[in-house]
Parts: sequence; structure tokens; C-alpha cells
Amino acid sequence: MAGSELSGPVRAARRSVLTEDVYERVKSLIMNGELEPGARVNIYAVARLLDVSQTPVREVLSALESEGLLTKEALRGYSVAPVLSPAQVADLYQLRLLLEPWAAGRAAERIGPGAAARLRAELDSVPQAPQGTRYEDYHTIAAHDARFHDLVAELSGSPALRESLQRTHCHLHLFRIEYEGRRSGEPTLAEHARIAEAVTAGGPEAAEQAMRDHLGAARDRFLRMGPST
Repeated sequence: MAGSELSGPVRAARRSVLTEDVYERVKSLIMNGELEPGARVNIYAVARLLDVSQTPVREVLSALESEGLLTKEALRGYSVAPVLSPAQVADLYQLRLLLEPWAAGRAAERIGPGAAARLRAELDSVPQAPQGTRYEDYHTIAAHDARFHDLVAELSGSPALRESLQRTHCHLHLFRIEYEGRRSGEPTLAEHARIAEAVTAGGPEAAEQAMRDHLGAARDRFLRMGPST
């Protein structure tokens, strides 16, 4: 009887774990540029590639569509969403400028020794900007950037804000991939260090301003990175 009672919840838990794994693997294919913007994403092909049934793949593709990473058309199915236009990048940064300075200020209000150590550890994970132009060099700074901003959002104590910002980072990441040959990580690392210092020792107003300055500069770098027409 006990085994019978547990079988339903256990199966549901296993499905959930499998779906989460498929989600991360498909999202990784998009975020790493292995599935390029505009590429068709076939449910059957993905299921074969990942050696899973079609059910979790359908769930995952629907979720990625809701996040804006995939588009769906009648009779064509799913495709990887196109890279953002410069105007869309500017719009996303406007949203970040509304949210992330607030997050940095709240993080400064809540900061403790453990949180300060986590910020320092993240900065120390990339002591200097990679100088090469390989994808691996780009990925090092891009991954750090996503982790740093996610950590500040986490330290703000607002799960809703954190989730919202994670979605913006996905789209900006894809923009980076498209134009990754024109970039510089050194300003990003220096600005992150100033944010961390303000969060840990400067107080809420200083933290908000440091984040605001960083996002404004990052927006300008992004727009210079993109197409000139």
C-alpha cells in the first residue's frame, strides 16, 4: 500500500527532475550559440539528441517560448528567437536601470559578512579580463557578469526581481554572442568592483549610484558592439 501511495509522487518528482534537466540542456544549446537565431527547433530531433521522450521536450520548448528565447509559428513549429535589435537592447537596459540600482541599495542595507565574502569571491573568480578573442574568453567574462548581477539581485532579498532580471540577461547574452568579436571585459570588472565596494561599505545610496553608473556605461558599450546600421 505504501509503495502504491508513493508511486504517484515519485513519478511526478522524477518527471520534474527530467524536465528541469532537459530545460537546462536545451537552454544551454541556445545560450552557447549551438542553436543559432532563426534555427528551427524540432521536438522529435531534440528528443533524439537528448535521448528523452517528447513529453518533457514539449514542456521545455513551451517554457522557453514564454521566456522569449523561442518563437512558435503555425505549421512551422519552434525557432530560436532573433537577436535583439539595438532599440530593444536600449529598452532592456532602461528596465534594468529602474530595477538594479534599487536591488543594489537593498543589498547594501542587508549586507553581512557572509554576503560580503560571496561578492568578493565572485570578483576573485575573474581577477583580470581575458585578452583573447576566442569564444572561451568571451564566455569567461559573460558568465561572471551574469553571476555577479544575479548575486546582487539575490542579496536584495527579492525573488521576483531576481527572476525578472535573469530573463533580461538571457537576451543580452544572445546579443553578445552575435557581436562577441567587439567587446572589452576590463571596464566591466572595474565597475563590478566599485559596485561590490559600495554594497559592502558605502551604503545604499552609494550602491545605487555605482550600479546606475555601471549600467549606463554597459548600455553604451552594448550599443557600440552591435550593428552600425
